[in-house]
Amino acid sequence: MSQDQTQIEETEHHLDLRNLRLDDYSDVKDLMDKVYANVGGAWPYSNYKAQVTTFPDGQICIEDKGKVVAFAISVIVDYDQFGDKHSYDEITGDAYLTTHDPNGDVLYGVEVIVCPEYRGLRLGRRLYEARKELCRNLNLKSIMAGGRIPNYRNYAHELTPYEYIEQVKLKDIYDPILTFQLSNGFEVKQVMTAYLPEDEASQGYATLLQWHNIYYEPNTPSLIASRKSSARIGCIQWQMRYFNNVEELLQQVEYFVDALSDYSCDVALFPEFFNAPLMGLCPTESSIDAIWHLATYTDEILTSVSHLAVSYNITIIAGSMPVVEDDLLYNVSYICKRDGTIESQYKLHPTPHEKEDWIMKGGNSLKTFDTDFGKIGVLICYDVEFPELARILADQEMQILFVPFWTDTKNGYLRVRRCAQARAIENECYVAIAGSVGNLPKVDNVDIQYGQTAVFSPSDFAFPHDAIVSETTPNTEMTLIVDLDLDKLTKLQNEGSVRNYLDRRRDLYRVEWMGDT
Repeated sequence: MSQDQTQIEETEHHLDLRNLRLDDYSDVKDLMDKVYANVGGAWPYSNYKAQVTTFPDGQICIEDKGKVVAFAISVIVDYDQFGDKHSYDEITGDAYLTTHDPNGDVLYGVEVIVCPEYRGLRLGRRLYEARKELCRNLNLKSIMAGGRIPNYRNYAHELTPYEYIEQVKLKDIYDPILTFQLSNGFEVKQVMTAYLPEDEASQGYATLLQWHNIYYEPNTPSLIASRKSSARIGCIQWQMRYFNNVEELLQQVEYFVDALSDYSCDVALFPEFFNAPLMGLCPTESSIDAIWHLATYTDEILTSVSHLAVSYNITIIAGSMPVVEDDLLYNVSYICKRDGTIESQYKLHPTPHEKEDWIMKGGNSLKTFDTDFGKIGVLICYDVEFPELARILADQEMQILFVPFWTDTKNGYLRVRRCAQARAIENECYVAIAGSVGNLPKVDNVDIQYGQTAVFSPSDFAFPHDAIVSETTPNTEMTLIVDLDLDKLTKLQNEGSVRNYLDRRRDLYRVEWMGDT
């Protein structure tokens, strides 16, 4: 009796459905080499690592006594960016899942493999049910996949792909993949050509399959709250001038806000330390006393600017102003939205001058801001010279980066400008920079200015040939107003001459935020 019981325990399966881990690669490789011996075998580890790290919840497997015997790979995509006429490499990012979009609407099936020795246990059905549950939990519209039709080679001489599929639907022909997919609730949406050109068994054809999530609840925006496809931004090239009091400065601020509002701008960008002329009101000539005195005006200016944003129906990025918190001095940019809310971005990297002469500290947080004209980021002057910051913002789907700056010499200005242009190309976003001009000889550290305001774009055919949307005349007070097509950014990511976002090797490197959020 005990001998029989021991034999049963040795032959019984112990199946466990779970997410794939990096250390499962050897099992995954063995399965792929076995199943795809005639079409290239397993992915290299770099692909597998990218899949598991990019979208861990989408990679599912079944193990038996500690060994992976079946697995499924998935990715979330914004399906409208690809449409029905796509190839496997395009929609999966060459199997690196660089197309993964957490805010997408479709769960796309990249791969399903079951060990041949286990195909009688309906493991494929378990994986498909797990995918459906994932699709429902994530509130995605559907599951889409390109399906091979490996038995078609036996009928290609007499049937078109369409005729073959109809015969499989009628169960007059058995196809090991299509028959299984149809029995699991998938519909054939159309036939795709050259989906996997190397798939000789399918003659290069594939079925585009779809499973509808009947529990999907679309978050349909109202007309008022719907996403805008363009944004009109206004940038102020600010003239440094003497002000006898804060009221005179605010009068000049309102003048520009009023002008940009008349042109229906969505946002007004002021330069870094646009309120610096008030340093001249400090009773002493000490540089550090002057900047700390300037900070005493920040609350009053912020309150007034927020009121202007609401009154003139325009979001105002109030350049930057000094702020004292817990006896420490910071440089802060305030985003005053037209709905009355206020958000802030601290300068993370004070310049050597700011640290040494003003004892200024850097902030510890970085984030994007949701506005009614798109998702934006703000980096103050020197911060734009650190490419990691813009990359982190781009990974949060930033569309426009605003850079208020303050430079005294042309070489200082060119550092900001060149880096801003690079950030636009690297991260496939727009970048707007705004600075101040003019001279104030009797105000320490504001005695000379050099500036040219500009808006930069990515560099591709859909954008200006020099990747400069527009720019001002240097060292002259004026405004710059431009319209930015936000849909072009989305199209660029998927159809550009080069695709920096999609082609990034996430399996090899990444930029991670390690500070406070």
